[in-house]
Amino acid sequence: MQPTKAARLLAAGAALTALALLSACGGGTPQHENEALASKAPVQPQAKKQQEDVLPGMPPVQDPHDLYAADRPGLLSPAVKDFPSRVYVPNTNSDTVTVIDPETYRIIETIPVGRQPQHVVPSWDLKTLWVNNDLGNSLTPIDPRTGKAGKPVAVHDPYNLYFTPDGKYAVVMASMDRQLVFRDAHTMKVVKSVPVSCYGVNHADFSMDGRYFIVSCEFSGELLKVDTARMEVLAQRKLPLHGAMPQDVKISPDGKLFYIADMAANGVWILNGDTFAEPAFLATGKGAHGLYISRDSREMYISNRGEGTISVFDFPQNRLTKRWHLPGGGSPDMGGVSADGKVLWLSGRYNSEVYAIDTRTGTELARIRVGSGPHGLAVYPQPGRYSLGHTGIFR
Repeated sequence: MQPTKAARLLAAGAALTALALLSACGGGTPQHENEALASKAPVQPQAKKQQEDVLPGMPPVQDPHDLYAADRPGLLSPAVKDFPSRVYVPNTNSDTVTVIDPETYRIIETIPVGRQPQHVVPSWDLKTLWVNNDLGNSLTPIDPRTGKAGKPVAVHDPYNLYFTPDGKYAVVMASMDRQLVFRDAHTMKVVKSVPVSCYGVNHADFSMDGRYFIVSCEFSGELLKVDTARMEVLAQRKLPLHGAMPQDVKISPDGKLFYIADMAANGVWILNGDTFAEPAFLATGKGAHGLYISRDSREMYISNRGEGTISVFDFPQNRLTKRWHLPGGGSPDMGGVSADGKVLWLSGRYNSEVYAIDTRTGTELARIRVGSGPHGLAVYPQPGRYSLGHTGIFR
């Protein structure tokens, strides 16, 4: 694509953002009680549920109108209901994991792990947290019941980690190796290594039926569409912006669109995963990085790492409605939403800190000093039947 077209895309996105923020922050009508509150479930029509032809072995889709229906407050799986609530923060430069009590905002433990831990990832069966020691070429298991770390498992270049919806395989995002490595979800033994021609595979999310997933390639500005069962790349697409750096990936609650944060484009690409056609663009803020869905499936929180803000996208309204500024700035990166939906937890990548943010008001509740280079923190436990990986994608 010619640069002029990319420029038009970005300009249009910026205009949409400006209009959305003016509408949200101007003197419009007051927000109704049932709108955009993380602690409330959305009002939905009583439509007849349809059956989804899902990936064999994948748990059935609970609600075809809302992929995140199992993520409501209080819907803790029996596998995790006795786990203490904790925030696990991998400190990339310190080679440690900081453990925070979210009730008191106090650090209760610092766990030594392998070299350059990037993300803390809940296993598909919800029983284990895997610390991705990228340069240490290992995964450190943490028992979320006791908070104790186990013996590291040798895994090469585990920048990030996902699980197929049927629970059979772990998918290692081997960024520097330029591979997607399918491993046994329990033993982590290699089943199939899939070479890719893009650079910097890092984040992903799965389609509603689990039959394919979309992968972002940070260093070459590309996206991949991967067949889950066949473990093959189906398609590859260059993003329509020179220097694009796609990051986190999240599917919409209705399963129709994928949202891909881009820290160089300063916004979010909006992709139809089925057609894999050229995506649209929405400007959100400098250094857009992490994407997190509210407990009522109404909103998506977008961390803008380069400017210390969080943009809020409203799915029913299909627009940005809020922008929260961290007092004193910061570098909000990766994280997750508390089990009750009331707090958004984000790491401060370049500030050696973690932020706790009220999801109703955007108020900063706490700012906690941790190790150097905090990255993909996990809030655990969370509602959901199973985990697809990263810092917590639950269905």
